[in-house]
Amino acid sequence: MALIVQKFGGSSVKDAEQINNVAEIVTSAYRAGNRVVAVVSAQGDTTDELEAQGLAINPSPSKREMDMLLSAGEQISAALLAMAIEELGCPVVSLLGWQAGFETTSTHGEARIRRVRVERILKELDQRRIVVVTGFQGVDRYGDMTTLGRGGSDTSAVAIAAALKADLCQFYKDVDGVYTADPRKVPGARKLDFISYDEMLELATLGAQVLHNRAVEMAKKYNIRLEMLSSLTRTRGTIVKGERKMEEMLLSGVTKDDNTARISVIGVPDRPGMAFKIFSTLAAKGINVDVILQSIGRNGTKDISFTVPSPKMEEAVALIEEQRENWGVTDIISDEDVAKVSIVGAGMETHPGVAAEMFEALFSQNINIRMISTSEIKITVLLDKADGDRAVKAIHDKFFGDV
Repeated sequence: MALIVQKFGGSSVKDAEQINNVAEIVTSAYRAGNRVVAVVSAQGDTTDELEAQGLAINPSPSKREMDMLLSAGEQISAALLAMAIEELGCPVVSLLGWQAGFETTSTHGEARIRRVRVERILKELDQRRIVVVTGFQGVDRYGDMTTLGRGGSDTSAVAIAAALKADLCQFYKDVDGVYTADPRKVPGARKLDFISYDEMLELATLGAQVLHNRAVEMAKKYNIRLEMLSSLTRTRGTIVKGERKMEEMLLSGVTKDDNTARISVIGVPDRPGMAFKIFSTLAAKGINVDVILQSIGRNGTKDISFTVPSPKMEEAVALIEEQRENWGVTDIISDEDVAKVSIVGAGMETHPGVAAEMFEALFSQNINIRMISTSEIKITVLLDKADGDRAVKAIHDKFFGDV
Protein backbone atom coordinates (compact mmCIF):
# COMPACT_ATOMS: atom_id res chain seq x y z
CA MET A 1 0.00 0.00 0.00
CA ALA A 2 1.49 3.30 -1.13
CA LEU A 3 0.83 6.83 0.09
CA ILE A 4 0.16 9.05 -2.93
CA VAL A 5 -0.34 12.80 -3.11
CA GLN A 6 -2.25 13.90 -6.20
CA LYS A 7 -2.34 17.57 -7.24
CA PHE A 8 -5.03 18.86 -9.62
CA GLY A 9 -4.69 22.22 -11.35
CA GLY A 10 -7.44 24.73 -12.06
CA SER A 11 -8.21 23.41 -15.55
CA SER A 12 -8.66 19.91 -14.13
CA VAL A 13 -11.46 21.05 -11.79
CA LYS A 14 -12.93 23.88 -13.89
CA ASP A 15 -16.47 22.47 -14.12
CA ALA A 16 -18.69 19.61 -12.96
CA GLU A 17 -17.57 17.28 -15.76
CA GLN A 18 -13.90 17.78 -14.94
CA ILE A 19 -14.49 17.44 -11.20
CA ASN A 20 -16.25 14.12 -11.75
CA ASN A 21 -13.31 13.02 -13.90
CA VAL A 22 -10.88 13.95 -11.11
CA ALA A 23 -13.03 12.06 -8.60
CA GLU A 24 -12.67 8.96 -10.80
CA ILE A 25 -8.87 9.34 -10.83
CA VAL A 26 -8.69 9.77 -7.05
CA THR A 27 -11.04 6.92 -6.22
CA SER A 28 -9.27 4.59 -8.67
CA ALA A 29 -6.01 5.13 -6.78
CA TYR A 30 -7.84 4.63 -3.47
CA ARG A 31 -9.56 1.42 -4.57
CA ALA A 32 -6.20 0.07 -5.71
CA GLY A 33 -5.28 0.00 -2.02
CA ASN A 34 -3.40 3.29 -1.74
CA ARG A 35 -3.75 6.03 0.84
CA VAL A 36 -4.57 9.18 -1.11
CA VAL A 37 -4.31 12.90 -0.45
CA ALA A 38 -5.67 15.17 -3.21
CA VAL A 39 -4.56 18.82 -3.37
CA VAL A 40 -6.64 21.19 -5.48
CA SER A 41 -6.31 24.63 -7.06
CA ALA A 42 -9.18 27.05 -7.62
CA GLN A 43 -11.43 26.29 -10.59
CA GLY A 44 -10.36 27.67 -13.96
CA ASP A 45 -9.93 31.46 -13.78
CA THR A 46 -11.56 31.80 -10.36
CA THR A 47 -8.51 33.40 -8.74
CA ASP A 48 -8.33 36.08 -11.45
CA GLU A 49 -12.09 36.70 -11.18
CA LEU A 50 -11.96 37.04 -7.40
CA GLU A 51 -9.03 39.43 -7.66
CA ALA A 52 -10.91 41.55 -10.22
CA GLN A 53 -13.95 41.69 -7.93
CA GLY A 54 -11.79 42.84 -5.05
CA LEU A 55 -10.06 45.54 -7.08
CA ALA A 56 -13.44 46.77 -8.35
CA ILE A 57 -14.45 47.40 -4.74
CA ASN A 58 -11.10 48.75 -3.58
CA PRO A 59 -8.29 49.51 -6.06
CA SER A 60 -5.71 49.31 -3.25
CA PRO A 61 -6.89 46.64 -0.81
CA SER A 62 -4.70 45.37 2.02
CA LYS A 63 -2.84 42.17 1.18
CA ARG A 64 -4.40 40.51 4.22
CA GLU A 65 -7.94 41.03 2.93
CA MET A 66 -6.92 39.98 -0.58
CA ASP A 67 -5.63 36.70 0.88
CA MET A 68 -8.98 36.20 2.62
CA LEU A 69 -10.73 36.71 -0.70
CA LEU A 70 -8.47 34.64 -2.97
CA SER A 71 -8.32 31.64 -0.62
CA ALA A 72 -12.06 31.12 -1.18
CA GLY A 73 -11.38 29.65 -4.63
CA GLU A 74 -9.57 26.58 -3.35
CA GLN A 75 -12.22 26.01 -0.67
CA ILE A 76 -14.89 25.74 -3.36
CA SER A 77 -12.83 23.25 -5.39
CA ALA A 78 -12.08 21.08 -2.34
CA ALA A 79 -15.70 20.88 -1.23
CA LEU A 80 -16.99 20.10 -4.72
CA LEU A 81 -14.40 17.37 -5.26
CA ALA A 82 -15.21 15.82 -1.87
CA MET A 83 -18.90 15.76 -2.83
CA ALA A 84 -18.07 14.04 -6.12
CA ILE A 85 -15.98 11.43 -4.30
CA GLU A 86 -18.85 10.86 -1.84
CA GLU A 87 -21.16 10.25 -4.78
CA LEU A 88 -18.81 7.49 -5.95
CA GLY A 89 -19.16 5.77 -2.58
CA CYS A 90 -15.74 6.44 -1.03
CA PRO A 91 -15.11 7.97 2.42
CA VAL A 92 -13.63 11.44 2.13
CA VAL A 93 -12.99 14.64 4.07
CA SER A 94 -11.99 18.08 2.76
CA LEU A 95 -9.61 20.29 4.76
CA LEU A 96 -8.61 23.92 4.49
CA GLY A 97 -4.91 24.75 4.57
CA TRP A 98 -4.90 25.56 8.27
CA GLN A 99 -6.85 22.38 9.08
CA ALA A 100 -4.26 20.40 7.14
CA GLY A 101 -1.53 21.95 9.31
CA PHE A 102 0.00 24.57 7.00
CA GLU A 103 1.83 27.16 9.07
CA THR A 104 3.37 30.01 7.07
CA THR A 105 5.14 33.32 7.36
CA SER A 106 3.05 36.50 7.51
CA THR A 107 3.99 37.81 4.06
CA HIS A 108 0.50 38.04 2.62
CA GLY A 109 0.31 37.15 -1.05
CA GLU A 110 3.75 35.52 -1.06
CA ALA A 111 3.86 33.55 2.20
CA ARG A 112 6.45 30.84 2.75
CA ILE A 113 5.67 27.53 4.42
CA ARG A 114 7.25 27.24 7.87
CA ARG A 115 6.03 23.72 8.60
CA VAL A 116 3.18 21.30 7.91
CA ARG A 117 1.74 19.60 10.97
CA VAL A 118 0.18 16.50 9.41
CA GLU A 119 -1.44 14.97 12.49
CA ARG A 120 -4.96 15.69 11.22
CA ILE A 121 -4.20 14.31 7.76
CA LEU A 122 -2.70 11.14 9.24
CA LYS A 123 -5.72 10.70 11.52
CA GLU A 124 -8.06 10.85 8.55
CA LEU A 125 -5.89 8.51 6.46
CA ASP A 126 -5.78 6.01 9.33
CA GLN A 127 -9.59 5.95 9.18
CA ARG A 128 -9.27 5.02 5.49
CA ARG A 129 -10.59 8.33 4.23
CA ILE A 130 -9.46 10.15 1.12
CA VAL A 131 -8.22 13.59 2.18
CA VAL A 132 -8.85 16.58 -0.08
CA VAL A 133 -6.74 19.62 0.82
CA THR A 134 -6.93 23.19 -0.42
CA GLY A 135 -3.66 24.22 -2.04
CA PHE A 136 -2.24 27.74 -2.10
CA GLN A 137 -3.19 28.63 1.47
CA GLY A 138 -2.13 28.42 5.09
CA VAL A 139 -2.23 30.37 8.33
CA ASP A 140 0.37 32.55 10.04
CA ARG A 141 1.26 32.72 13.75
CA TYR A 142 -1.45 35.33 14.30
CA GLY A 143 -4.14 33.00 12.97
CA ASP A 144 -4.61 35.00 9.76
CA MET A 145 -5.21 33.36 6.38
CA THR A 146 -2.24 33.56 4.01
CA THR A 147 -1.62 32.55 0.41
CA LEU A 148 1.57 31.23 -1.19
CA GLY A 149 1.51 33.24 -4.43
CA ARG A 150 0.54 32.18 -7.94
CA GLY A 151 1.36 28.52 -8.52
CA GLY A 152 1.49 27.96 -4.77
CA SER A 153 -0.78 24.92 -4.88
CA ASP A 154 2.08 22.97 -6.48
CA THR A 155 4.23 23.86 -3.49
CA SER A 156 1.43 22.83 -1.13
CA ALA A 157 1.32 19.37 -2.71
CA VAL A 158 5.06 18.79 -2.45
CA ALA A 159 5.10 20.08 1.13
CA ILE A 160 2.43 17.55 2.11
CA ALA A 161 4.30 14.79 0.28
CA ALA A 162 7.50 15.70 2.14
CA ALA A 163 5.81 15.89 5.54
CA LEU A 164 4.03 12.56 5.01
CA LYS A 165 7.09 10.92 3.38
CA ALA A 166 4.82 9.99 0.48
CA ASP A 167 5.86 7.39 -2.06
CA LEU A 168 4.81 9.54 -5.01
CA CYS A 169 3.52 13.04 -5.77
CA GLN A 170 1.51 13.23 -8.99
CA PHE A 171 0.62 16.46 -10.80
CA TYR A 172 -2.40 16.35 -13.09
CA LYS A 173 -2.37 19.22 -15.59
CA ASP A 174 -3.86 20.04 -18.98
CA VAL A 175 -0.76 18.57 -20.66
CA ASP A 176 0.41 14.99 -20.30
CA GLY A 177 3.98 15.67 -19.22
CA VAL A 178 7.01 17.90 -19.70
CA TYR A 179 7.81 18.73 -23.33
CA THR A 180 10.92 19.99 -25.09
CA ALA A 181 8.92 23.18 -25.84
CA ASP A 182 5.35 24.39 -25.46
CA PRO A 183 3.44 21.84 -27.61
CA ARG A 184 0.71 24.42 -28.26
CA LYS A 185 3.20 26.67 -30.06
CA VAL A 186 5.86 24.24 -31.33
CA PRO A 187 4.24 21.34 -33.25
CA GLY A 188 7.42 19.25 -33.13
CA ALA A 189 7.74 19.37 -29.33
CA ARG A 190 8.47 15.98 -27.75
CA LYS A 191 7.38 14.64 -24.40
CA LEU A 192 10.18 13.63 -22.03
CA ASP A 193 9.99 10.36 -20.11
CA PHE A 194 12.36 11.65 -17.45
CA ILE A 195 13.87 14.96 -16.39
CA SER A 196 16.20 15.85 -13.51
CA TYR A 197 15.26 18.13 -10.63
CA ASP A 198 17.87 20.67 -11.76
CA GLU A 199 16.60 20.75 -15.34
CA MET A 200 12.98 20.99 -14.22
CA LEU A 201 13.89 23.81 -11.83
CA GLU A 202 15.59 25.77 -14.59
CA LEU A 203 12.66 25.27 -16.97
CA ALA A 204 10.15 26.32 -14.30
CA THR A 205 12.19 29.39 -13.37
CA LEU A 206 12.68 30.39 -17.01
CA GLY A 207 9.03 30.45 -17.99
CA ALA A 208 7.80 26.87 -18.50
CA GLN A 209 4.39 26.81 -16.80
CA VAL A 210 4.26 23.08 -16.10
CA LEU A 211 5.37 23.20 -12.46
CA HIS A 212 6.11 25.97 -9.96
CA ASN A 213 9.81 26.45 -9.24
CA ARG A 214 9.32 26.50 -5.45
CA ALA A 215 7.69 23.08 -5.70
CA VAL A 216 10.67 21.70 -7.63
CA GLU A 217 13.13 23.14 -5.10
CA MET A 218 11.27 21.43 -2.27
CA ALA A 219 11.01 18.14 -4.14
CA LYS A 220 14.76 18.13 -4.73
CA LYS A 221 15.49 18.99 -1.10
CA TYR A 222 13.37 16.12 0.24
CA ASN A 223 13.93 13.75 -2.71
CA ILE A 224 10.23 13.51 -3.55
CA ARG A 225 9.46 11.52 -6.69
CA LEU A 226 7.26 13.63 -8.99
CA GLU A 227 5.17 12.56 -11.95
CA MET A 228 3.56 14.94 -14.44
CA LEU A 229 0.33 13.61 -15.96
CA SER A 230 -2.76 14.73 -17.85
CA SER A 231 -6.13 14.59 -16.10
CA LEU A 232 -7.74 14.01 -19.51
CA THR A 233 -5.66 11.14 -20.92
CA ARG A 234 -4.57 8.20 -18.80
CA THR A 235 -1.22 7.92 -20.56
CA ARG A 236 2.25 7.73 -19.04
CA GLY A 237 3.63 11.12 -18.05
CA THR A 238 7.06 12.55 -17.19
CA ILE A 239 8.99 11.51 -14.09
CA VAL A 240 11.02 14.20 -12.30
CA LYS A 241 13.87 12.54 -10.44
CA GLY A 242 17.53 12.97 -9.48
CA GLU A 243 20.26 12.91 -12.13
CA ARG A 244 19.82 11.85 -15.73
CA LYS A 245 22.41 9.69 -17.41
CA MET A 246 24.75 11.82 -19.47
CA GLU A 247 24.30 9.69 -22.58
CA GLU A 248 20.66 10.69 -22.70
CA MET A 249 19.32 13.69 -24.63
CA LEU A 250 21.69 16.67 -24.73
CA LEU A 251 18.93 19.19 -24.01
CA SER A 252 15.68 18.83 -22.09
CA GLY A 253 13.87 21.85 -23.48
CA VAL A 254 13.52 25.33 -24.91
CA THR A 255 11.42 27.85 -23.02
CA LYS A 256 10.29 31.47 -23.28
CA ASP A 257 9.40 34.04 -20.64
CA ASP A 258 7.48 37.14 -21.75
CA ASN A 259 6.95 38.27 -18.19
CA THR A 260 10.27 40.08 -17.97
CA ALA A 261 11.68 43.59 -18.20
CA ARG A 262 15.16 45.03 -18.70
CA ILE A 263 16.55 47.86 -16.61
CA SER A 264 19.78 49.65 -17.51
CA VAL A 265 21.52 51.85 -14.95
CA ILE A 266 23.70 54.24 -16.93
CA GLY A 267 26.83 56.02 -15.74
CA VAL A 268 27.42 54.07 -12.54
CA PRO A 269 30.66 55.24 -10.85
CA ASP A 270 33.37 52.65 -11.57
CA ARG A 271 34.36 51.90 -8.00
CA PRO A 272 33.97 48.93 -5.61
CA GLY A 273 30.59 48.40 -3.97
CA MET A 274 28.30 50.02 -6.53
CA ALA A 275 26.82 46.75 -7.81
CA PHE A 276 26.26 45.69 -4.21
CA LYS A 277 24.37 48.91 -3.46
CA ILE A 278 22.06 48.47 -6.46
CA PHE A 279 21.24 44.80 -6.02
CA SER A 280 21.04 44.82 -2.22
CA THR A 281 18.49 47.66 -2.47
CA LEU A 282 16.35 45.55 -4.81
CA ALA A 283 16.81 42.38 -2.75
CA ALA A 284 15.64 44.16 0.41
CA LYS A 285 12.27 44.68 -1.33
CA GLY A 286 12.07 41.09 -2.58
CA ILE A 287 12.78 41.92 -6.22
CA ASN A 288 14.49 39.05 -8.01
CA VAL A 289 17.18 39.90 -10.55
CA ASP A 290 18.10 37.48 -13.31
CA VAL A 291 20.27 38.22 -16.35
CA ILE A 292 23.01 40.75 -15.49
CA LEU A 293 25.41 42.50 -17.87
CA GLN A 294 28.06 45.02 -16.84
CA SER A 295 29.92 47.07 -19.43
CA ILE A 296 33.66 47.73 -19.48
CA GLY A 297 34.44 50.87 -17.49
CA ARG A 298 35.02 54.12 -19.40
CA ASN A 299 35.71 57.64 -18.17
CA GLY A 300 35.33 56.45 -14.59
CA THR A 301 31.83 54.99 -15.13
CA LYS A 302 30.15 51.78 -16.28
CA ASP A 303 26.64 50.66 -17.24
CA ILE A 304 24.81 47.81 -15.50
CA SER A 305 21.83 46.12 -17.17
CA PHE A 306 19.66 43.38 -15.67
CA THR A 307 16.23 41.79 -15.91
CA VAL A 308 13.40 41.69 -13.37
CA PRO A 309 9.83 40.33 -13.54
CA SER A 310 7.61 42.78 -15.45
CA PRO A 311 5.28 43.49 -12.50
CA LYS A 312 8.32 44.59 -10.47
CA MET A 313 9.81 46.94 -13.08
CA GLU A 314 8.23 50.20 -11.91
CA GLU A 315 9.04 49.47 -8.27
CA ALA A 316 12.65 48.62 -9.13
CA VAL A 317 13.10 51.80 -11.19
CA ALA A 318 11.60 53.88 -8.36
CA LEU A 319 13.97 52.36 -5.80
CA ILE A 320 17.00 53.15 -7.93
CA GLU A 321 15.67 56.62 -8.74
CA GLU A 322 15.48 57.35 -4.99
CA GLN A 323 19.23 56.74 -4.69
CA ARG A 324 20.24 58.15 -8.07
CA GLU A 325 21.87 61.31 -6.77
CA ASN A 326 23.51 59.56 -3.80
CA TRP A 327 25.06 56.97 -6.10
CA GLY A 328 25.97 59.42 -8.85
CA VAL A 329 24.05 57.52 -11.55
CA THR A 330 23.53 59.34 -14.86
CA ASP A 331 20.32 57.71 -16.15
CA ILE A 332 17.90 54.80 -15.72
CA ILE A 333 16.32 53.13 -18.76
CA SER A 334 13.61 50.46 -18.57
CA ASP A 335 11.99 48.31 -21.25
CA GLU A 336 9.19 45.70 -21.05
CA ASP A 337 9.24 44.88 -24.76
CA VAL A 338 11.63 41.97 -24.26
CA ALA A 339 11.53 38.19 -23.79
CA LYS A 340 13.91 35.64 -22.32
CA VAL A 341 14.50 32.51 -24.40
CA SER A 342 16.48 29.69 -22.81
CA ILE A 343 17.78 26.21 -23.50
CA VAL A 344 18.19 23.79 -20.60
CA GLY A 345 19.95 20.45 -20.41
CA ALA A 346 22.28 18.55 -18.10
CA GLY A 347 24.07 17.19 -21.16
CA MET A 348 25.42 20.65 -21.96
CA GLU A 349 28.12 20.20 -19.29
CA THR A 350 30.00 17.69 -21.43
CA HIS A 351 29.15 18.93 -24.93
CA PRO A 352 31.04 22.00 -26.24
CA GLY A 353 29.57 24.21 -28.92
CA VAL A 354 25.97 24.30 -27.69
CA ALA A 355 25.97 28.09 -27.40
CA ALA A 356 27.34 28.46 -30.92
CA GLU A 357 24.54 26.27 -32.31
CA MET A 358 21.92 28.25 -30.41
CA PHE A 359 23.30 31.55 -31.73
CA GLU A 360 23.47 30.10 -35.25
CA ALA A 361 19.76 29.23 -35.04
CA LEU A 362 18.95 32.81 -34.04
CA PHE A 363 21.21 34.23 -36.77
CA SER A 364 19.41 32.12 -39.37
CA GLN A 365 16.21 33.99 -38.49
CA ASN A 366 17.94 37.40 -38.30
CA ILE A 367 17.11 37.65 -34.58
CA ASN A 368 19.25 40.04 -32.54
CA ILE A 369 20.50 39.13 -29.05
CA ARG A 370 20.42 41.87 -26.42
CA MET A 371 21.90 40.03 -23.42
CA ILE A 372 23.30 36.58 -22.63
CA SER A 373 23.47 34.57 -19.40
CA THR A 374 24.88 31.06 -18.93
CA SER A 375 25.26 28.36 -16.30
CA GLU A 376 26.31 24.71 -16.39
CA ILE A 377 22.90 23.56 -17.64
CA LYS A 378 21.32 26.60 -19.27
CA ILE A 379 21.87 29.40 -21.75
CA THR A 380 19.51 32.38 -21.68
CA VAL A 381 19.28 35.20 -24.21
CA LEU A 382 17.26 38.39 -24.03
CA LEU A 383 15.46 39.30 -27.27
CA ASP A 384 12.82 41.64 -28.61
CA LYS A 385 9.45 40.28 -27.48
CA ALA A 386 8.20 40.14 -31.08
CA ASP A 387 10.98 37.65 -31.89
CA GLY A 388 10.26 35.29 -28.99
CA ASP A 389 8.11 32.63 -30.65
CA ARG A 390 10.26 32.57 -33.81
CA ALA A 391 13.35 32.17 -31.65
CA VAL A 392 11.90 29.21 -29.74
CA LYS A 393 10.91 27.44 -32.96
CA ALA A 394 14.28 28.06 -34.62
CA ILE A 395 16.23 26.80 -31.61
CA HIS A 396 13.94 23.79 -31.17
CA ASP A 397 14.29 22.86 -34.83
CA LYS A 398 18.07 23.15 -34.50
CA PHE A 399 18.40 20.80 -31.56
CA PHE A 400 15.38 18.52 -31.86
CA GLY A 401 14.53 18.56 -35.56
CA ASP A 402 16.40 15.33 -36.31
CA VAL A 403 15.90 13.56 -32.96
